[in-house]
Amino acid sequence: MGGETETRSGGRTWRQRRQTALEAIPPVERSVEDGVLRVTRRFRGLTVEQALGYLEHLGGERTGPASVEGDGWRGRLSTRKVPVGPSYRLTEVTVTWTGREEIVDPLVLQFRLKTFRAPG
Repeated sequence: MGGETETRSGGRTWRQRRQTALEAIPPVERSVEDGVLRVTRRFRGLTVEQALGYLEHLGGERTGPASVEGDGWRGRLSTRKVPVGPSYRLTEVTVTWTGREEIVDPLVLQFRLKTFRAPG
């Protein structure tokens, strides 16, 4: 099974529905220069340690306290506190991936699927 079975919602799997939802949210930055893709995305409600763990799970190896490298890609992380309402601040993790487009695009999607939070 693994959650990939077709459902009544148009015959699409949960993964396809999530991917469609994620595609509606554009990246902070996306550029290609000299064949190298650079994608930056922000994630709230995620710790740096969780993000580093997800990147390691996707084949990367830590190269510093906020950096991970894999075969054909690199991820750099930073954090900041952002206001959520008048009195609450939440940590936001920013991840910037660089590498070959055919490697980085699917990697970013897999990372985003791991961090996907349903509303509610």
